Amino acid sequence: HPDLVYRLSCSKFWVTLPAHPYIIKSERWQIFSSVKQEARMRKDDSTNWLWQSEQLLHIQDHDFAMRPGFGGSPVPVGIDVQVESIDSISEVNMKDERLSFPSTTNKSMTFDHRLIKKIWVPDIFFVHSKRSFIHDTIVENLMLRVYPDGNVLFSLRITVSATCFMDFSRFPLDTQNCSLELESYAYNEEDLMLYWKQGNKSLNTDEHISLSQFFIEDFSASSGFAFYSSTGWCNRLFINFVLRRHIFFFVLQTYFPAMLMVMLLWVSFWIDQRAVPAKVSLGITTVLTMSTILSGMSASMPQVSYIKAVDVYLWVSSLFVLLSVIEYAAVNYLTTAEEREQFNKIGKLAGMYNIDRVQAMAFDGCYRDSKTEMDQTSFSLHSEEDSVRERSTGSPSTDSSQIKRMQFLRGIFFPIVYIIFNLFYWGIYV
Repeated sequence: HPDLVYRLSCSKFWVTLPAHPYIIKSERWQIFSSVKQEARMRKDDSTNWLWQSEQLLHIQDHDFAMRPGFGGSPVPVGIDVQVESIDSISEVNMKDERLSFPSTTNKSMTFDHRLIKKIWVPDIFFVHSKRSFIHDTIVENLMLRVYPDGNVLFSLRITVSATCFMDFSRFPLDTQNCSLELESYAYNEEDLMLYWKQGNKSLNTDEHISLSQFFIEDFSASSGFAFYSSTGWCNRLFINFVLRRHIFFFVLQTYFPAMLMVMLLWVSFWIDQRAVPAKVSLGITTVLTMSTILSGMSASMPQVSYIKAVDVYLWVSSLFVLLSVIEYAAVNYLTTAEEREQFNKIGKLAGMYNIDRVQAMAFDGCYRDSKTEMDQTSFSLHSEEDSVRERSTGSPSTDSSQIKRMQFLRGIFFPIVYIIFNLFYWGIYV
């Protein structure tokens, strides 16, 4: 409609134009053409800068598909590594005389990732890496710095997920030695020589690096060789980590509960021997708790075919619990059998006395039914039963020694042996 007014949005203000179609079309074309011109100018500037860089470094005059000095001495490549929270920033120093350029100030020039694809860089890789990538936020984290004499500094930020061969025989009181290994993929020692630029000082770390389960005791750098049947000997660099596991978590979650279960069963040694339900329920509870601790630890651990240090402690603690339950069952069985035998002796004694009395009446031919004689008879019978009961309960010296031995076995022997086991265990593994 000719009376409508169109509002055109600009960067910082609003412009109101009358509603004439040809004017709107003209303005849109001018805006789009200016944007396209600006993009073309930027592209031209970038192309010109890249072309000037290639001319300066003589990119077109050499074949960068081949290493520097091909057929001659190996190219020395010095490496520095900055470890940031187990992510590594690697720097490679090498010399490529093909990239030398004249300079009056003798200052280096820095280039981005676009020029890196046009020159030769060493094909270094991590030997036992499972997954690795170069960070690319916002662009690829690569840096190329070239000096006038041809020395090249190539830096990149990379994250590596590598394998570490661990020995869990002392878990969780173990110390692990892991390493990252760097090597050239295509060049052997005759073409490429890898070395640490500043020795152990080439490996720099952040002081605040920490892991959830490990304490990093030491970083070190070393070098060596690797032999391949197809390519021969290759230089290899090692980044060594010494990791010591934090034990406090496992003390709270595994060792302390197992120790408490063993000590809790010692309480049953001082419970009355006739309180069978209390002793049985306490023993079953401790056995089931130890089984739960064992199964939980096995589920959270890698499946290995050898015995670990935590397995030794848990199984010995379970053995102490089981022996305590078996000891109570054996003592209860022997005590019940002894009481049964004592009651049988008392019954036989009473029956023999009645038979002797009947035989005496048959011999005399009379039956004395006086009150005095009955009192004497009952007194003599009860005195015999009391004497037999006293002998059966062991109030004299025979049974008292057995009771003392049982009390020693329960209250002293088990705790002493368990304490000695703990001293040996922590002394060996710690």
